[in-house]
Amino acid sequence: MKKRFISAAICPKCNAMDTMALTKKNNVEHVTCVSCGHQMSQPEEHVVKEVRPLEQVIGIFKQE
Repeated sequence: MKKRFISAAICPKCNAMDTMALTKKNNVEHVTCVSCGHQMSQPEEHVVKEVRPLEQVIGIFKQE
């Protein structure tokens, strides 16, 4: 699995900069802080469109 680091990204848990690594597994993007291990994930866009209006989304990660 290939890790790509996100430039200037700050971990929401430990506030470390340049420690966030993006990986993709089973069409789901995962962002992990290599400093503290905090993890976040985001499904593909077509999955996001299926979310019902009253559900909450934690965050949206877009690859540039």
